Amino acid sequence: MKINVLSLFPEMFEGVLHSSIMKKAQENGAVSFEVTDFRDYATNKHRKVDDYPYGGGAGMVLKPEPLFAAVEAVSAEAEKPPRVILMCPQGERFTQKKAEELAAEEHLVFVCGHYEGYDERIRQHLVTDELSLGDFVLTGGEIASMAIIDSVVRLLPEVLGNADSSVLDSFSTGLLEHPQYTRPANFNGLEVPPVLLSGNHAEIEKWREEQALLRTFERRKDLLKDAPLTAHQRQLLDQLEKEKK
Repeated sequence: MKINVLSLFPEMFEGVLHSSIMKKAQENGAVSFEVTDFRDYATNKHRKVDDYPYGGGAGMVLKPEPLFAAVEAVSAEAEKPPRVILMCPQGERFTQKKAEELAAEEHLVFVCGHYEGYDERIRQHLVTDELSLGDFVLTGGEIASMAIIDSVVRLLPEVLGNADSSVLDSFSTGLLEHPQYTRPANFNGLEVPPVLLSGNHAEIEKWREEQALLRTFERRKDLLKDAPLTAHQRQLLDQLEKEKK
């Protein structure tokens, strides 16, 4: 996968894209990153990328020319048009399902804005997706794009050490992940559930399934509406509902 980022502050990405899993993903050839300052594509001598909004109002608006030119430049050698993702609080809320969708792409371009907003022509005629991390506003799109890039890249083949890690993540199965424990089995009188020490893999899987459903029921009941539950899970859910009453 190739990932281009268009930002006015490319230095913000140095630590994130060259550390930990992102660094390993580049080293094994799973992904390549290129961060571009789209101020380089400004058409005026002062390299200005924003201007006052028509009709008046607070703040400055990003001009269309630099971003159209920057996207055209980073897409010039692509075999097919990339997904161009605009980071914006008005966009679709980002989810694990969206991460899985983007992980199937070959080329992603992230547009990180600042100031009051974007010229509407950028939304209508340049980007393919508008994404938001949630119902809050950041000073720019950089932090949001870093989070999304991380969530997408970790899903690429051979990026994580264990292929099952991403498959069993919270949200990937439609449920929150089950509780996890490690050594010691007894820490200050706090013991690991005996079933996990039993060596009975069928019982362990059953316990994990039940705990994932219970945790989702207690913490994010809204997820159960669309979760692909098995017949056994639906029985457990019915039981939980009755116990709650």
